Amino acid sequence: MFQCSIEAWTPKLRCFLPRPTRNCNRNSTNGLLPDAAMRLDLGCGTGWASRRMARMASAGEVVGLDVSDEMVRRAEQTSQEIMNVRYVWGSAEKIPAPDNQFNKVLSVESFYYYADQGQALDELRRVMAPEGKLFILINLYKDNHYSLRWVTELKVPVQALSEAEYKALLERHGFRKVEARRIPDRSPSPDVYSGKWFKDAGELKDFKRIGALLLIAEK
Repeated sequence: MFQCSIEAWTPKLRCFLPRPTRNCNRNSTNGLLPDAAMRLDLGCGTGWASRRMARMASAGEVVGLDVSDEMVRRAEQTSQEIMNVRYVWGSAEKIPAPDNQFNKVLSVESFYYYADQGQALDELRRVMAPEGKLFILINLYKDNHYSLRWVTELKVPVQALSEAEYKALLERHGFRKVEARRIPDRSPSPDVYSGKWFKDAGELKDFKRIGALLLIAEK
């Protein structure tokens, strides 16, 4: 499966982090005001996004959740020096957290794996604080036809919905202010492509031009 680099994904996380300000106080970190928000990284994998968010937020906590014991173990091993991040085992359909806990929820390249996406959204609404924000970032969706080539190669079933179908799904499960954005990948592309997913470098560039789908919604 075609994988974006961490460097390519990082700029797409900016909307999820505290906003910079011109009048930062001395206790701020990297130009960001202290932010006591609780953030959930749903389907955190090895925890790279959790670590990025934790380092860029000078207050608050990031919780990484994954259904794989191995991913949680690896995330913990590579995050030992970061005090405001922790990892827990659990599924998106049954999140081990109390009601109204998280101000922001991020899911990067995992939401299409959930067999019952509706149940996952219901659980997210339960654990999100009032007016909490949800960000779902995925490369596998119908409107990027190149990504559908992955479906037959993956070892587990996946959901391949369109942008319109995802927006309707979020609204059916009670989310407000639902919007969708396309996030092109502007990282450098090779002049010659020799991988398995694209016919040539032109297809790769077109895939990156279409970009990832970012879904944003509010509880």
